[in-house]
Amino acid sequence: MIKLQKTAIAAAVAQLVVLHASPAWAQTADATSPGTTVVVSGQRAALQSAQKLKQDADEVVDSIVAEDIGKLPDRSVTEVLQRIAGVTIDRNMAGDPNRQSVEGSGVSVRGLTYVRSEVNGRDAFSAGGGRSLGFADVAPELMAGVDVYKNPSAEQVEGAVAGLVNLRTAMPFDYKGFKGTMGASETYSTLRQGRPSPTATFLISNRWKTDAGEFGALIDFAHAKSPSRSDGVSVDPYYPHVNSTDPALYDRSKTQWIPLGAGYRSQDFDRTRRGDYAAFQWRPSQDFTAALTYFKTHYKEDLDEHVVTSSEDKWYQQVASSNAVFDSNGAFQSGTISNPTYGGSPFNSSQRINTRESGTRDISLNLQWRVSPSWSWNNDFQHVRSTTEGFDADVSTGFILPNQTMDMTGKVPQISLGSAAYMADASNYYWAYTQEALDRAKATQKAWKSDLKYSFDDPVLRDVRFGFRMADRDGVNNKAQKFYNWQAITFPWMEGWQINGVARLSDPRFAGGASLQTIDNFFGGKYTLPAMLFPDASTVRGFPNEWAKIHAYHDVLCAEKGSTCDAWKPASFDDPAATNTQTEKTRAAYTQLRFGWDDLKYPIDGNVGVRYVRTKNAGSGYVSYTQPTTPSVGTGVTATGLSNLINIASFADQQSFSNSYNNWLPSLNLRLKASEQLQFRFAVAKAIARPDFNQLQVQTTLSAQHLQTVTRDASGNTTAVQFNGTSLTGTSDGNPLLKPTRSTNVDLTAEWYFAKAGSLTFSAFNKDLKDIIVTKNYGYTATDTSGKQQTFVVTGPVNGAKGYARGFEIAHQQYYDFVPDWLRGIGTQASWTYVQSERTLNDPVYEAWCKGNDASSNYNLSLNGCDTDGRAFGKTPLQGLSRNTINFAVMYEKNGLSMRLAYNWRSRYLLGVNQWGSRGNNGLSTDPSSSSYLIPTTNNDQAFGLPLYQAAYGQLDASIFYDFTDRFRVGVEGTNLTNSYTRQIMVQHSGEFTRQVFMSGPRYTVLAQYSF
Repeated sequence: MIKLQKTAIAAAVAQLVVLHASPAWAQTADATSPGTTVVVSGQRAALQSAQKLKQDADEVVDSIVAEDIGKLPDRSVTEVLQRIAGVTIDRNMAGDPNRQSVEGSGVSVRGLTYVRSEVNGRDAFSAGGGRSLGFADVAPELMAGVDVYKNPSAEQVEGAVAGLVNLRTAMPFDYKGFKGTMGASETYSTLRQGRPSPTATFLISNRWKTDAGEFGALIDFAHAKSPSRSDGVSVDPYYPHVNSTDPALYDRSKTQWIPLGAGYRSQDFDRTRRGDYAAFQWRPSQDFTAALTYFKTHYKEDLDEHVVTSSEDKWYQQVASSNAVFDSNGAFQSGTISNPTYGGSPFNSSQRINTRESGTRDISLNLQWRVSPSWSWNNDFQHVRSTTEGFDADVSTGFILPNQTMDMTGKVPQISLGSAAYMADASNYYWAYTQEALDRAKATQKAWKSDLKYSFDDPVLRDVRFGFRMADRDGVNNKAQKFYNWQAITFPWMEGWQINGVARLSDPRFAGGASLQTIDNFFGGKYTLPAMLFPDASTVRGFPNEWAKIHAYHDVLCAEKGSTCDAWKPASFDDPAATNTQTEKTRAAYTQLRFGWDDLKYPIDGNVGVRYVRTKNAGSGYVSYTQPTTPSVGTGVTATGLSNLINIASFADQQSFSNSYNNWLPSLNLRLKASEQLQFRFAVAKAIARPDFNQLQVQTTLSAQHLQTVTRDASGNTTAVQFNGTSLTGTSDGNPLLKPTRSTNVDLTAEWYFAKAGSLTFSAFNKDLKDIIVTKNYGYTATDTSGKQQTFVVTGPVNGAKGYARGFEIAHQQYYDFVPDWLRGIGTQASWTYVQSERTLNDPVYEAWCKGNDASSNYNLSLNGCDTDGRAFGKTPLQGLSRNTINFAVMYEKNGLSMRLAYNWRSRYLLGVNQWGSRGNNGLSTDPSSSSYLIPTTNNDQAFGLPLYQAAYGQLDASIFYDFTDRFRVGVEGTNLTNSYTRQIMVQHSGEFTRQVFMSGPRYTVLAQYSF
């Protein structure tokens, strides 16, 4: 893989630097020698169209044009976008770095995620809190092209700091007359194997001339099933095992860093994507055109995942085997880890189901009227409705693994579970926990945009444009639970004081709901996993009735012990605090002047304009707190420290906020034509990116956890429980007073178009950012039952940083018609994007040490990160930004045969800080000034959150099509042909360690398309 990456980079750079050293390379691609003919069609014609759009545009823009309807060059819009210079995609599910997205997810432009999306030039979004459309939700078969504006002008709707992505569909007047296409495909996943994945598309369009004018109608449908699978191996953070807890004997250099544990997950993912599109046009005269469009995308996903992971809660009791190998920094490399206190290592084996159904519907009316030869008037009316509903459920069993053997020295961490006999023995398993999260959201938008244009009869002035836009957006978000409604069933730590023993699956009373299951072909057969007991899918999907049955096992054991235990309560939408409402009203006006000096030796043209926009936000929600269950201990167990616990009554207080701000956004675009082929651009503009709606939510959830230390005798029976206090934390979903992130964008380009499908372009850019949104801790006070003020440590977003992203793009494309006849039809595309970034906090909070969970001092946790030994990290870069991105493609098209081999690579980037799976509250403070210096954190008073990076990743895709006739073609597409792995890296002071490695395997699609 590394060799392939280096080869691709070298090829791209070498081609871009030396390609035109010889005049022969600069020949016009359409120049032919006598007796030869170049037929321009298919992917070559698509490249010509995209290049023409880029060359003639008023702004800095890149495009991809479909060869024909349903013929974008990739299997999803997200994957299409990554082919554009400066555009990158994530390989993780949106908002969840613990799971891989096989088709990719979030889109960044020039390293920034402030991307605005449009469909046919109109605002588009998906419900759930974001401002952009979920590109994975959109059927690519509906698209005629994709445009990425990298420095929009004043007449375009605000919100594109990074860039504007416009998805274009076809209109009936795009065709001369009748047009029809249909297509079908089937995809095979080498890892998933055997799951049917059909795709069907159908388009029909026609236009008619009548006495009432010309009419056109187009209908387009697409339906696709896309099953995939992803396997992953994970490693938990490394904890510091010090040589002594005596400060006089402590030697930091002798610390051994041992991971808490390792695990694996196998995820089957089914996506069903449907797109419906209809367009009607009416032209009663040459001066008036009306268009009505209906666009609907419907997206349904179902994730079924088996997970095995460590549930160790006392890392400081773990020991490494005598033959364990450590590196020079004391970090564990290979060997065996166990916890003698438990007689092994606690693990969970869980089955997780995640379903989501989303839809976006857009109905728009456009009226274009040429009032006079000089005046034209365009009116656009739009109504968007988007919905989403999700259910995330996890049911887990637990077991004690005698020990866990790991080897971290290879490309993929190697882990060994118990023997096949041990893992198949039901007596080793017990029911552990359930957790669920339910959410639903709805958003609607009504917009009206009116634009006037006056064209000058003047040698310099081209036209002046001005207009206004009004948009009202309303959203309702419901969450049955802030994060997850995690509820224990039975755990060993309950034994002795609440129950006599755990609910073992070998006990006939507790045996229902789980079965022995095997994960075949794990990591393509590179691992052999024993059959294990997992909860049944019917149990997980049977929420809430089936869940009530397994939670009743705990009630049976409580009754046997004589304990008082609360019954399980499922999450529901009944709580008013689960509802958050938001409204946003925007009013914008702009004016823009287009000009040009054609008579100069080097003609100059361009536009200058300014956009004014006023934004008003309002929102309502709750700050809520649910009191934890009062601890109880069993008969004969000594309980101490009850006075240390904090008692605050449950509450839910409604809050409402409003906010408004104004922005002036000037822009200037200039183009100088050195010749018909060579031109230069200069563009400067101010832009804003409003906070996502989920960042504006008025929703704060407070929680408390009673902390305790359990003492057991030699037989494992609980003899004493020490209550150490109460941890008060909270999370704010948003901040309704957030301001938009602002930027000043500058672009300078040099563009050489030496053929219709041949170009060499260079772009240097700089984006200065202000009011970047970051996550910080703050204190929220509440009164306990004794009247004393208590402080919750709440994490939430604020405008707290500034920064920049600057760099350059180099792109080249060409077909080589001067080569020997047997090679004629070959071409290449290459691009290299380099981005350098920096983020500077407005209020730097760096300290050498992370101060536990205290609200006034632990700001490092979510900004810079904290290690498991309490040490803080330095300044982190902008999230999601790769320094280098490479695209390289070889194309061939001749005599009906069309082929493409495409490679995309991006360097590593920051996924985030304090992410789930690489954070916790049970670190060890090695700060000499701390009151818990070198004391294992039984009190959960040392929080940690590690910086998590996505390692460099490259993927090779290919396609081959053959046109049997002008109307019928058959092809095969291959994705991830080299079976590239995605790898996550967690940064600690003792080194950089693998957090997770994922593989999804190659996928192959057979397609057939017919035009009529």
